[in-house]
Amino acid sequence: MKIVISNSVGEPIYEQITKQIKNLIFNEELCAGDSLPSIRSLAQELKISVITTKRAYEELEREGFIETIPGKGSYIAGQNKELLRERRIKLIEDKLLEAVEESRLIGLSLADLKEMLDILYESNK
Repeated sequence: MKIVISNSVGEPIYEQITKQIKNLIFNEELCAGDSLPSIRSLAQELKISVITTKRAYEELEREGFIETIPGKGSYIAGQNKELLRERRIKLIEDKLLEAVEESRLIGLSLADLKEMLDILYESNK
């Protein structure tokens, strides 16, 4: 499992970890039943605090992405593909809503916002 931590993105480290593990699950690189590194092991590998890694795992467990079995470790939880898709769509909707709100603050028209989205969508294929 490859996780990359960046100090320059302005996003908390635990969120970077949770986001990357979620992406691995969404992309089926991690599947139900796969084990995750121990909290201590991942912290050592990433050269970060055990507390930060623990927070990431707790967040993933709270959201139903992983299951932790005391004394055995953390595993990818069985996921309903449609539920995963719905969660991802909700995340996109939230980000688009934020973009709409920001565009209104600066007086950007809906047409300009759509054009920006079209350009970004086409340029990131």
